[in-house]
Amino acid sequence: MSLTIIIFLLTLVFVIWQPKGLSIGWPTTIGALLVLLLGIVSISDLVKVVGIVWNATLTFVGIIIISLLLDRIGFFKWAALSLAKLAHGDGRFLFILIIVFGALVAALFANDGSALMLTPIVIEITTALNFDQKATFPFIIACGFIADATSLPLIISNLINIISANFFQISFSHYALIMLVPNLVALTSSLLILFYYFRKQIPRSYQLNLIEDPTTAIPNQSLFKLSWLILALLLVGYFISGPLNIPVSFIVLSIALLFLVAYYFQAQTSVVTIIKGAPWNIVVFSIGMYVVVYGLQNIGLINYLSAFFVKITKFGGIINTLGIGYLAAFLSSLMNNLPATMINVLTIKATNQTSITQQMQIYANVIGSDLGPKLTPIGSLATLVWLQVLAKRGIKISWWEYCKIGFIFTIPVLFVTLLALYVSLLIFG
Repeated sequence: MSLTIIIFLLTLVFVIWQPKGLSIGWPTTIGALLVLLLGIVSISDLVKVVGIVWNATLTFVGIIIISLLLDRIGFFKWAALSLAKLAHGDGRFLFILIIVFGALVAALFANDGSALMLTPIVIEITTALNFDQKATFPFIIACGFIADATSLPLIISNLINIISANFFQISFSHYALIMLVPNLVALTSSLLILFYYFRKQIPRSYQLNLIEDPTTAIPNQSLFKLSWLILALLLVGYFISGPLNIPVSFIVLSIALLFLVAYYFQAQTSVVTIIKGAPWNIVVFSIGMYVVVYGLQNIGLINYLSAFFVKITKFGGIINTLGIGYLAAFLSSLMNNLPATMINVLTIKATNQTSITQQMQIYANVIGSDLGPKLTPIGSLATLVWLQVLAKRGIKISWWEYCKIGFIFTIPVLFVTLLALYVSLLIFG
């Protein structure tokens, strides 16, 4: 037992630390090999793990490929410039529009795509508007925080959602129905808190003539028009995957391949860099991390946690929802949300609760694991990479400053979102 816990903790340390740019796939691969060689996890367990995570991780890869292509053809920059024009020189209205747009991007292209692709574009626009660092800071934070806070509505909006839905075999449409109200509450409360917190820093106005024509962001009109068709196919594909019993990764990867081929012939440009830019290391990371976590289950640690999950249900639905949600949030902030989610889904499965009780815990775990990472910079891999992107641009956010904003933002948003989940499950569950 001690050895398994040590392997798990060391794996986490190296994943979060990433010394000398070490890929996140290496620590989890080494950790997985160790628990296999020591007999803590068997080959049959490994097969089970691959069966659990393959669809989730390949779906995530496909989403990021599509996001990279949209970014390459200027789609996100065009949208951001259009919002800047739409705001008509009102800085506060622009701040609101950026948050809403970030939520839409997170919903369709995952939290990673929203935070990592939208942030550089927003920095570019605020620089063009001659915003100083103090005025730019609220927009940067908004991009990073709203990406996770509003990555609830669809299964593909977050890798956490994909893994949880696949594990418990939740259909795309049912998941979307349950999470619609909580996501709207998360968006509204996030917007209000961010706006109030940064109300003195957000510029009241800016010169509209400094914004370039949005059409200049589109180098190829044919690809731009095709991108709308790709988005339509993607949405339709999401909702028909369940009724047709087709793994969503098949649909997403097929559309990504179609987009890649069209881009290659239309832009006459190599797509190798785009394919390489996809998060293939996430596939290795997910499998390796799940194998290590499976070792915790095999030595009985999940049983201790499942006893807590059973006890908390005796206090009623609201306490059950809030308790699991906040537990998931704090575990995510301490050990990263992916291993926290993996531990919790195994625990929920082991409790064998009634249908509605189990649903409350499943969705509360998702919400806690999506929002909880904002409490600390190590809560999610997307945040770590986002901070690296900012550092390369000369923008540094201290741990103290990040955690202070994270606490003020996350605790209340998580509370009202979990209450909205409870109501949503009573109505639609």
